[in-house]
Amino acid sequence: MPEISGVVEHFPYLGLFVLLILGAFSFPFPEDTTLILCGFLIATGVIKPIPAIALVYAGLLTSDFAVFSVGRKYGRKIVTHKRFHKIVSPEKLSQLENKFNKWGILSIILGRHIMGLRAQLFITAGVMRMPPLKFLAADAITAPFTMLVMVGAGYIGGNSLQVIRKDITKIEHVAIVLVIVLVAIYLLYRHIRSRRNSSFPRNSAADRKAGKRQ
Repeated sequence: MPEISGVVEHFPYLGLFVLLILGAFSFPFPEDTTLILCGFLIATGVIKPIPAIALVYAGLLTSDFAVFSVGRKYGRKIVTHKRFHKIVSPEKLSQLENKFNKWGILSIILGRHIMGLRAQLFITAGVMRMPPLKFLAADAITAPFTMLVMVGAGYIGGNSLQVIRKDITKIEHVAIVLVIVLVAIYLLYRHIRSRRNSSFPRNSAADRKAGKRQ
């Protein structure tokens, strides 16, 4: 989707928010990848930390609540919906309902950090008519941990790239100096060798003349 890439490039804050919303509905923009991208953009100075983190946090809560609301709206019919049946199968929904009955709100707090399971859990929470405010509270508490890990990973990666670039620049400078030194040594060697070769025949001719006189 080149138009999405253009949004991220020219409007990075809006682009990150849009990617989070799309990723929540099974578009090929995984949430974790978007968070890593956010950390990378912060590290490379493309976006500022505070507004980026605030916007990403809002994007996470918005996308999560949207998925939850879909579960509340369609209930168990979600497994036959032409769009959302791809997210959760009837068998998976039954399994998650059993876990949800056992663990309750902990299912949201713990399961949110498992990629591939979080959307299924949020839909299940909606299907089971979890109170919206309770869901939002649980999600608001646990989402920062996901952000810390993924945005942090992207930030570290971006910083590492910056360091590598600086090191490459230093290496290039050292390499240039080294080449200049090697060329200078080679030219000096050729000069000395040339002088020796040019003086050697004169000495030999003088020796031959001296030998004839004797």
